Amino acid sequence: MGDNGFMFTPSQEDVRRFFCAVRAKQQAAAPMDALETLVAQWIAEHPEFFADLADVQAALTRMYEVEDGKTNPFFHLSMHLSISEQCSIDQPRGVRQAVELLAARRGSLHDAHHLAMECLGRMVWESQRSGRPPDGAAYVDQLQRLVTRD
Repeated sequence: MGDNGFMFTPSQEDVRRFFCAVRAKQQAAAPMDALETLVAQWIAEHPEFFADLADVQAALTRMYEVEDGKTNPFFHLSMHLSISEQCSIDQPRGVRQAVELLAARRGSLHDAHHLAMECLGRMVWESQRSGRPPDGAAYVDQLQRLVTRD
């Protein structure tokens, strides 16, 4: 994923520094590579995360507990990035078409991503629960069902 080598197996700290750095570049209108540009587009869709991305030191220490009812912006943006990457290489096979159809149906790529996140989260949870590898076909099936649902 780009020439930021750490993106293959980034630590939580790496991810948070990276997203904060992209937000800083965005605000400064600084040049960005392709990956940073993609991340900046998703950050722009989430003004509610701007404050979280403004303070690197706070970002590195902040815990996001489910009980707080606050979305972890770094996890959320990472999910957008994962789905964008899946669609760009069509892995698992059929994911690109399913997300595109969902976006067309919903009139929003952003909404389509949020629905895909639920399916992706379910796939990961099932994999962890069963001890089996993630089932990409089941993930795409769930997405396709969302496309045809009213």
